[in-house]
Amino acid sequence: MIDRRTLIKTTLAGAALGSFGRFAPAWAAGTPVVVSEALRLGMYASLYVAADKGLFAKHGLEADLSTAGGIALPTPIVLSGRAQFGVTSPGMSVNATREGGKLKNIAKIVGGVSMWAMARPDSTIKTIDDLRDKTIATLKFPSSTLQVPTYVMKTVGKFDPKEAGVTFLELPMGAQAAAVKDGRADLATAFEWDISIGVEQFGLKPVLSFGDVLGPLCFTTAMASEDYIAKNPATVQGFCNALAEAQKMMHQDNAVFTQVAEKYFPKVSPSVVANATKNFFGSRTAIPQNPTISAEEWDRAMQLELGGGSIKETLPYAQMVDNSFAVKAAKDFGLAG
Repeated sequence: MIDRRTLIKTTLAGAALGSFGRFAPAWAAGTPVVVSEALRLGMYASLYVAADKGLFAKHGLEADLSTAGGIALPTPIVLSGRAQFGVTSPGMSVNATREGGKLKNIAKIVGGVSMWAMARPDSTIKTIDDLRDKTIATLKFPSSTLQVPTYVMKTVGKFDPKEAGVTFLELPMGAQAAAVKDGRADLATAFEWDISIGVEQFGLKPVLSFGDVLGPLCFTTAMASEDYIAKNPATVQGFCNALAEAQKMMHQDNAVFTQVAEKYFPKVSPSVVANATKNFFGSRTAIPQNPTISAEEWDRAMQLELGGGSIKETLPYAQMVDNSFAVKAAKDFGLAG
């Protein structure tokens, strides 16, 4: 039975994020773990499928998915012991480690920059160079919606956004499309579902795919403390096994993603979810084939985070990644890379 405190937390988080903030599966009891996700986002679907389809339970876990409310928040939650696993940008684990925390990235949740830019139908924006002198609506720093375009302009466009007259309009979640429609911004950078909502409800159009520009990298990872990993290897393996099976399930049948997304995002219309499903699986990188993290994917993610300004220095793959659990999971339960 859900107690009053849990019900209040669920209601408040749902109101803030446009979806339910906490989910606890109703399967048979296993090892209790809390998974602190940065935000409730469609691209974190590996978590939701693993929970909804009983894959966490199958691998011995009673998982509670808890939405932290920002990308910088899961790491302190994990380090304090209030969660066993965190899901967020890998750069946040670097920042925490530089401040004395000991974290390892153990699995890939999002395999590329699952982000688009959307603009009004009459927009002529087609390339990175077209972003000069534009106002871009984003989420608040250190959101990837700000970091990614900054990085792409510097590395692909070969220009500094500030010197090129680019203005970032930092807004609360869900406000980006409205800013473009009413003319406060020329374009918005956003994830799904916001892109499909922008198309359906605000008459906007996608004009740039950052995933196509940047290619594969570990855009979002699952992480745990070194102490927890050392003391609970079977639980960590079970967590990675569940992710591998979830990712395999979605790639074998994209309708699994659609069905689970409709359940976890009840305020998002089925037509938006259906359109977003096409976008997610039209990309080779958004939903990974398996949860492994390669050294190349780590290095590219670090350059993205460094260029976007969310980290001040990178830390090496050998220090920050324990890929052994994901490799075993991919071999036993997932798809080949």
